[in-house]
Amino acid sequence: MPSRLLIVEDDRDLARNLIDFLEIQGYVTDYAADGHGALGLLAGNEYDLVVLDMMLPGVDGLTICSRIRQQMRSKVPVVMLTAKDEVDTKVAAFDIGADDYVVKPASLREIEARIRALIRRAGSKSDSDLLVIGDLRMDVGTMKIERAGQLIILPPVPTRILMLLMRRSPNVVHRLAIHREIWGEEPGDNHALIVHMHTLRNAVDKPFGQQIIHTVRGFGYRIAYDQSAL
Repeated sequence: MPSRLLIVEDDRDLARNLIDFLEIQGYVTDYAADGHGALGLLAGNEYDLVVLDMMLPGVDGLTICSRIRQQMRSKVPVVMLTAKDEVDTKVAAFDIGADDYVVKPASLREIEARIRALIRRAGSKSDSDLLVIGDLRMDVGTMKIERAGQLIILPPVPTRILMLLMRRSPNVVHRLAIHREIWGEEPGDNHALIVHMHTLRNAVDKPFGQQIIHTVRGFGYRIAYDQSAL
C-alpha cells in the first residue's frame, strides 16, 4: 500500500512541484495551503508522514506540530520546511516534536529522500515488546511510556532515543550510535542531540525522585538505577 502524505505549504508553485514529484514516486498526497486547512485534514485522516512549512497563514507550522504531538497525541513523522537556516529555529522545531528539518530551497530528491528515510525507520520498529527498567515502562507497540504509573508524553525523537537506551540498558550507548538511530548515516547535529536529551531528562527524570538517565563523559548515555560513573 502506498504511503499517504500530507503536504502543508503556502507556496503553491513549490507545493505543486513537490506533489507532482512525490506522486510520480508512488506516494498518495493530500494538500493544505494554510494552517487551518492542515488541522482539518489531520483531524479526519491518518497519514504516514507530514511535510509542514514553518511559516503559514492562519496557524504557523510550529503550532501545528505542537498540536499533533500534544493534543492529537500522534507519533506521525513530521518534516519541517523553512527558509530560515538558524540554530534557534532548528532547535525550536526539534523541541516541539519535529523529526527532520529541510531548509528551502531544497531539491525535490532531497525532500523525498528524507521522507523515505523517516517512513522506513517508523516502519522498522518492533510492535510486540515491552521494555521495563525499574518503574519505567515502554510498550513499543502502542508507544505508551510510563514511570511510577504516570503517563509520559514525549516527541518522536526523544522517544526513539529512550527506546534505544532502554534496549541496551545498563550498557552505555555511544553518541555515534544515537546519531545513527536518529539521523542515519548523515552527520549528526550535536547541539540537536543535547536538546533532545534535555527534553528526555525533563520528562523521565525531573518529576521523579531518582535519576536514571546518566551522562558518561566522553562516550554517551545510559539508563540504569545507580549513580556509578564509568
